[in-house]
Amino acid sequence: MPTFRYVAKENTGKTITGTQDYSDKAALIDALRKKGLVIISINETSKRRLSVFSKKVKLEDVVIFSRQLATMVDSGIPLVQAMDILHDQIEKPNFKKVIGTIRDDIETGSSFSDALLKHPNVFSPLYINMVKAGESSGALDDILDRLASYLEKANILQRKVKSSLIYPTVVVSMAMLITMVMLLKVIPTFKGIFDVLGGTLPLPTRILILVSDTLRNMFLYVVAALAVAVFALRRYLKTNQGKLLFDRAVLKFPIIGPLMRKVAVAKFTRTLATLTKSGVPILVSLEIVGKTAGNTVIEKALADVRTSIKEGENIADPLANSGAFPPMVVRMIDVGEKTGELEKMLGKIADFYDDQVDAAVSGLTSLIEPLIIALLGVVIGGIVIAMFLPVFKMTEIIGQ
Repeated sequence: MPTFRYVAKENTGKTITGTQDYSDKAALIDALRKKGLVIISINETSKRRLSVFSKKVKLEDVVIFSRQLATMVDSGIPLVQAMDILHDQIEKPNFKKVIGTIRDDIETGSSFSDALLKHPNVFSPLYINMVKAGESSGALDDILDRLASYLEKANILQRKVKSSLIYPTVVVSMAMLITMVMLLKVIPTFKGIFDVLGGTLPLPTRILILVSDTLRNMFLYVVAALAVAVFALRRYLKTNQGKLLFDRAVLKFPIIGPLMRKVAVAKFTRTLATLTKSGVPILVSLEIVGKTAGNTVIEKALADVRTSIKEGENIADPLANSGAFPPMVVRMIDVGEKTGELEKMLGKIADFYDDQVDAAVSGLTSLIEPLIIALLGVVIGGIVIAMFLPVFKMTEIIGQ
């Protein structure tokens, strides 16, 4: 959908500017006129151009920006002046340019939320919609403070999961590298020795030499085949069916699956609690939560929840039917709906699952280490034993 930038006048004579996504220019003109605006100009703009500086901005930078901006707005400093102060003190070049363009847009009459819309790579739909709710309710400072707290917790959760996967990834990569070196360099040397000595080699040794010869003689073909397979798999995983199958498999995978489910539940409940507390309508909140869930199974379940609410039903039933959420979560949400304390109940679930993720990450780290050591022992130890079996056999023959 194209994005248009418009300049118009209100009945009071005030000139306003803004950006809007619309199917076509005529539809936007009609919508603006219905609001009683006198259109001065409308131009289609490029989202890619608008967000050119919206790359490589870390979540930590957005958290600090939100916290500082909330403090300034709460102290009575006008938004444009606060943005100007923050622009001067930001050191990261990309983020500095983003804040500069947002400040300029606000100065020309654009709302804060509309200015944020131009930088989707930096500010998520959740962020923009919460700011929009803060602008309409007059509680922008409180909303920004909540945003900063939410982003901090989300960042901590993300780092915990990533840190738990760094160690096994490094060790497995090193193991694969060592195995490749042994297959391509060490085993051919032993093969030359065995050829000179003659005799029939043990079956494990013959298999290992066959693998080594195949890999050396067809190395480029093997690499090409792996590259094609990886490319095809990545393309498939980008399709709706591929994403759904992969995300379902992840949730059912031993050890990793329960952790990913807990992370998804913690993220879902924390995000929904933050949005509803900030005054964002429930249907909009569920749409945002679905898009930021990071798992298509969860996203599909939340789409069913939205349909259920539109038809006048509750939240808990479609969550239970999806099978993606633990029964305890569904029951607590059901109780929260019936008692009118959904927001409070979501917060409690999020806190509980944050603790669960902590425990799961610690357990995963302690469990993965011995499993990886055992894997390395089997793979590399098996290669070494297979290569020394002929030596042991020769020693026995000589001893006889």
